Amino acid sequence: MRDHPHGENAPHSHPDVWTGRATNRVQWLLALVGAACMALGIELAVDSAWTSGAPLVMAVVGCIAAGLLVLFGTLAFVHVALRVDDEHLEVRCGHIGLPRRRIPLSHVAGATYIAHVTPRHWGGWGYRWRPEKGTAVVVRRGEGVALEMWDGHTFTVTVDDAEAAVQVIKARLRPTKPGAPAH
Repeated sequence: MRDHPHGENAPHSHPDVWTGRATNRVQWLLALVGAACMALGIELAVDSAWTSGAPLVMAVVGCIAAGLLVLFGTLAFVHVALRVDDEHLEVRCGHIGLPRRRIPLSHVAGATYIAHVTPRHWGGWGYRWRPEKGTAVVVRRGEGVALEMWDGHTFTVTVDDAEAAVQVIKARLRPTKPGAPAH
């Protein structure tokens, strides 16, 4: 689903608010694995033939904890939504929008289209940080946007129609660093 104009009939001006998203359906399979772990833990707790308490408690707690971690960890990164208005760029992850990052466009020096962002380059799916690369939200392999901040940091996000996002962001950027003297 795209809320932004695209194709030949799209207007030449940029919308007041541009929105885009990227989805990873594989994450749903991992969420099912997490739910299965939780179900196993509950099944062990309710209907166990084990007579010893400590191993049973450890198995139940371990299955439920692992299931919750996998379930919520994957559901948080099933999709990412990107919203760009005149003042900010906002990235929201998952169904409840967490984690969330709101970046004032006044902090952005430039935006670049990246044709191939992969989880492998960032160390996996999710909200990532690598000292040599910066910060990223990666929910699937494919196109993305890389923001260059005035402070030297970078922020990358996977999103459908990343080229349009870059155009909208660039159209709204200020040409000089905030607080820099005007020429």
